[in-house]
Amino acid sequence: MEKWLSVLSMFGFAFFVILGLTHVRQGKRIQERLLRALGRVESEAEEIVPLKERLWQPLLHYLAGRLAKWAPEGQRNRISLKLTQAGMAGQWESLEWQGLQYGLGVLGALLLFGLANLADLSLIWRLELGIGGFIAGYFALDTWLKTRAKRREREIENTLPDVLDLLTISVEAGLGFDAALLKVVEKQKGVLAEEFLKVLQEIKMGRPRREALRDLGRRNHVEDLSNVVASLVQADQLGIGIGGVLRNQARQIRLKRRQRAEEKAQKAPIKMMVPLVLFVFPSVFIVVLGPALIQIVDMFTKH
Repeated sequence: MEKWLSVLSMFGFAFFVILGLTHVRQGKRIQERLLRALGRVESEAEEIVPLKERLWQPLLHYLAGRLAKWAPEGQRNRISLKLTQAGMAGQWESLEWQGLQYGLGVLGALLLFGLANLADLSLIWRLELGIGGFIAGYFALDTWLKTRAKRREREIENTLPDVLDLLTISVEAGLGFDAALLKVVEKQKGVLAEEFLKVLQEIKMGRPRREALRDLGRRNHVEDLSNVVASLVQADQLGIGIGGVLRNQARQIRLKRRQRAEEKAQKAPIKMMVPLVLFVFPSVFIVVLGPALIQIVDMFTKH
């Protein structure tokens, strides 16, 4: 019985892969029937569909659709917000990400449960390891997503003063605000340039500039960027010159960045105490007092 449990747990995840392949095959057959009904025939030289669209996306959709009914309300909205903050909203949908979390959780549970069976542990240990594997697999992606979002926020904080300087120079040189944003997109690279490109695209599609800027602040939970967006929206409403507003914001953000650097420098000695006490000081004591202790022990053993 234990051998069968080990085999089933180690290869149970293959069931989800086969299920995804079946789902993809059925979807392809339905698509072919619809094309025949419409009198269209797919050409043999059709572009090859990536593996993500052929297998993983349908599998994740199917898995998340089956398991999402047990998920707490509002979880999909929270996942969508986290994906937006991490800059992955266009690459993953909340349902796909949720399915990927469930899939990794099931895989971790099956893997640890199978290893526990092979190690001939008790049933309680097997169940505990299986539950722990599911929790670890499920929350591993969430932790990675939060780390990516934090890294993205730090990049925005570091590049924002330089971007504001370029915006200020462009506006004071006679360019309009939209043209200055376009100049930033052309000259700069990184997360902030991509976000400004989205703003320009929304404005070209007919969306008011104020709403596009507000969405920029909502997508990125960075305090400095939110302050800049609020100042630009207020300047647009009141008819104030944007160049002076941008210059003042750049000066304030550089001051905040200097203050954050000084705060980190003041915290550095406190953070260094732990590795010094645990690793450096014992090594120094061994090197300095070790020979003396050896000589004292030899002296007492000789007598």
